[in-house]
Amino acid sequence: MSGGSAPLPYSMRDVDGGAYNNAKFRQRSRLKMVTQALISKSSKYQFGKFTLGKFLSLLMVSGLIYLVAHKSSKGFVSGELHDKEVESRHASKDSPTTRTFWRKPPRLPPRLPPNEIYKNSSMLHHPPSSEWTSRQKKVKEAFGHAWSGYRNYAMGHDELMPLSRRGVDGLGGLGATVVDSLDTAIIMGADDIVSEASKWIEDNLMKKISEKGQVNLFETTIRVLGGLLSAYHLSGGDQAGGGDSGIAVTPNKTNPDRLLAVSKDLADRLLLAFTSSPSAIPFSDVVLRDRSAHASPDGLSSTSEATTLQLEFSYLSRISGDPKYDSETMKVLEHMRTLPTVEGLVPIYINPYSGQFSGENIRLGSRGDSYYEYLLKVWMQQENYRNTSLKYLFEMYTEAMKGVKHLLVRKTTPNGLVFVGELPNGRNGAFSPKMDHLVCFLPGTLALGATKGITKKKALESNLLTNEDIENLQLAEDLAKTCVEMYFVTSTGLAPEIAYFHIEGNPEGGPDGGNKSSEYISDITIKPLDRHNLLRPETVESLFVLHRITEDPKYREWGWQIFQAFEKYTKVDSGGYTSLDDVTSLPPPRRDKMETFFLGETLKYLYLLFGESNILPLDKYVFNTEAHPLPVIPSVVQVSNTV
Repeated sequence: MSGGSAPLPYSMRDVDGGAYNNAKFRQRSRLKMVTQALISKSSKYQFGKFTLGKFLSLLMVSGLIYLVAHKSSKGFVSGELHDKEVESRHASKDSPTTRTFWRKPPRLPPRLPPNEIYKNSSMLHHPPSSEWTSRQKKVKEAFGHAWSGYRNYAMGHDELMPLSRRGVDGLGGLGATVVDSLDTAIIMGADDIVSEASKWIEDNLMKKISEKGQVNLFETTIRVLGGLLSAYHLSGGDQAGGGDSGIAVTPNKTNPDRLLAVSKDLADRLLLAFTSSPSAIPFSDVVLRDRSAHASPDGLSSTSEATTLQLEFSYLSRISGDPKYDSETMKVLEHMRTLPTVEGLVPIYINPYSGQFSGENIRLGSRGDSYYEYLLKVWMQQENYRNTSLKYLFEMYTEAMKGVKHLLVRKTTPNGLVFVGELPNGRNGAFSPKMDHLVCFLPGTLALGATKGITKKKALESNLLTNEDIENLQLAEDLAKTCVEMYFVTSTGLAPEIAYFHIEGNPEGGPDGGNKSSEYISDITIKPLDRHNLLRPETVESLFVLHRITEDPKYREWGWQIFQAFEKYTKVDSGGYTSLDDVTSLPPPRRDKMETFFLGETLKYLYLLFGESNILPLDKYVFNTEAHPLPVIPSVVQVSNTV
C-alpha cells in the first residue's frame, strides 16, 4: 500500500487519455492542412502583392496553431498546478484571453445524496483554518457555559443537575467536576476558570479527602487523581517533562506544589485498595476517612476498573520520586499476564479474593473497555521499557485485537456497517449484536496502536507500518464510521447509550433511530431502555485521534455535526448541559444531569479536534481514560520533587 502511485481509473485512461488526445491530433492536422494551403497559395506573393487581409489571416492561423501546440505540450497537469491555473483565470476574469474562448466547458461531477458525500472525503467542503479556529472558539464558549452553570448552582459538589439548578454528590463528594475540568480550562486558556477551580482545590480538596467516606477506586483515580496530575504537569510543575505540550503556562493561576501535595495524600489513601487485598487485584472501594478498603457487595471487581489505574500512579512515582505507587499498581497487570484468556479477550469480572476471573461474559463495553486501552497506553507511557520489561503489554494488546477481529467484529445487513459485538456466555455461547457507545473508544485506540501516535503518512514514509497495522487502521476507520452513524441515525443527531445491529440470520428487530433519511436506518435498532444520551465522549475521542493520525478532514466535519447537536438539544439556558432520556424523539425528553466527563472529556476532545496538531502530540502524551493528558516518561531516572 505504500508503493508507487495508483493507476488512473479506467474512465480517465480511456476517455481523457485516449479520446481527448485523438481529438486534439485531428484538430491539429486540419489546421496544418489549412495553413499549408494558405502559405502555398500566397508564396508567389512573397516579394510581390501581399494584402493586409491575407497577412492577418496567416497571423490568426499561426496563433491558433501555437495555442493548440502549447496546450498539448502540457499534457495532464497536477491538481496543484490546475488549482493555480484556475486561480489565475479567476484573477484575470475581467481580461479574457483567446484561451478563454477556446476552452471546452468542464465536466461537472455527479450530484450525490447527503449520505454518499462522506463516502468520498475528497468531496467534503474543507473550511479554511480560520473557520476551524472559529469553531474551536465555539467549543470554548460551550465549556464556559457548562462551567457557569456548575459554578452558580453546584460549586463543590460532584455534578450539576442543570434543570433543577442544584448539585449532587454521586462520586464521593470530592468536587469531581472542579478537578475534572481544570486541565480542560488550562488547555483552552480559560484563565478565569483556571483561577476559580485552582482556588477551590487549594482551599477545600485536602479537607474533603480527609473527611469523606466511601469512594470508588477507579472513578476517583481516573477523574480526581488523573485531573490533579495532569493540571500539575500542564501548569509547569513537572519541569523535566513540560516542554512538549504546546500549551503556554500561565503563571500564578495554579499552585503546582499544592496540586502535588493533594495528589500524594489522595493516592496514599487509595493505595489501601491494593495493600488490603489478598491478591494482586485491588478492592473496588476505599473509605478515605478511615483509610480502609473493601470489596463491592457482590465481592467482585470489574476487570476494566482493576486494570485502569497504572498511568496515574506511575506518573505520580515519577514526579514524587516514590516508587511505591508504580510498584503496587503494576502488580495488577503482571498478574493479568498469568491468567487464561480467549484469544486475548477476558471476562468483565474478576475476584479480588482469588485473583481469578468470574463468569464468561466478554465485551468491550462497560466493565471491559479500558482494560484493552491501558494495555497499549501503559506500554506507550514507559518509553524506555517498551522493548524490555513492558514488552508483554504490547503483546497482550496485539493478541487481544486479533481476538476482537476474529470473534467480535461483524457487518450489518443490508448496508455493511462494521461493529463490535459481545459474547455474553463466552466463546461457546451465542453472539450478541449489541454495542455500547463506550466501545467507540476502540477506533482511536486501534489507530494509536498502529502508528504509535505519529501520522499515517509519516509512518508509511518511514516504513514503520506492518500489514497488521494497516489492517487495524482500516478497522479503526470503519468502526468510527459506525459510531458516527449511531448519531446520524437518530432524530436528534445524538447517539443512544446502546445500539443493536441487524446481522444475517438474526431475526431480532425493533424500533429504529427515527431519522428516516438515514441510509442506515434499517441497520440499527435502538431499544426503549437504551435511548438515553449521557453526553459521552468516546466517539469524539476517536474522531480526534483519527484526525491527528490520518489527517482526513471528514473527522472534523463529523465532530462539528455532533457538537451542533449537543448545542441544539442539550444546552440549558440558565447554565450547563443536560443528558437526554430519548434521542429518537423530538423534542427529546431531558434527564437532569451533567456528567463531569462532559467538561473533562467531551468538550476537551472537540476543542483539540478543531485545533492544531502540535498541541499535546500523541507520540509525546497519553490521555488517561478520562482524557487527562500525561507525558510519556522518556527516562529511567526518577525525578524527585519533594513537597
